Amino acid sequence: MIRPSLYRALAAAALALLPTALFAHPVPVPDVPAILEVEPGHRPYLMGHAVGTQNYVCLPSTQTESGVAWTLFGPQATLFDDRQRQTMTHFLSPNPDQADTPRATWHHSDDSSTAWAVKAQESTVDPTAIPWLLLRIVGNEDGPTGGGKLSDTTFIQRINTVAGKAPATGCESAGNLGAIRLVPYETDHVFYRAQRRN
Repeated sequence: MIRPSLYRALAAAALALLPTALFAHPVPVPDVPAILEVEPGHRPYLMGHAVGTQNYVCLPSTQTESGVAWTLFGPQATLFDDRQRQTMTHFLSPNPDQADTPRATWHHSDDSSTAWAVKAQESTVDPTAIPWLLLRIVGNEDGPTGGGKLSDTTFIQRINTVAGKAPATGCESAGNLGAIRLVPYETDHVFYRAQRRN
């Protein structure tokens, strides 16, 4: 007679041999303005809901009469999957593929793989929130033990944004220079990679 524990071990071994795709929930292509569509040949493979802050500092500006304006200096957010499990962190960090130029960064919580991106296009869908974005990957890095969940990412879409815009007040004069505001926001991030050919 085979013990129940052995049955479980044999079943786990058999499942491990099956294609991962059988267990992955397919990520649908989101409905976005045409300007934010990803070019053909790339498909979504990950999605996360980001909760955090858009971070602003009051700096000199030639674009305003007051000579100062709120300037974004990066996000700070945590991404969760549809089961409310943390999957990534999102922040500003130096991109080693571009001589440490600061770029928007996604760092996977499981395997520490990382992706850096720059804005390619934007669209204001909700005037009360930060724009939706199409971001192009400009750097990838495996985790320290070889993990690569983000290493094949080619594009990221920032969609379904809620809030996060620069404050309407607090940066009106030179006396406000250096002021910082951390503005709460939420959004969804959709990660794409090149389609694999059979």
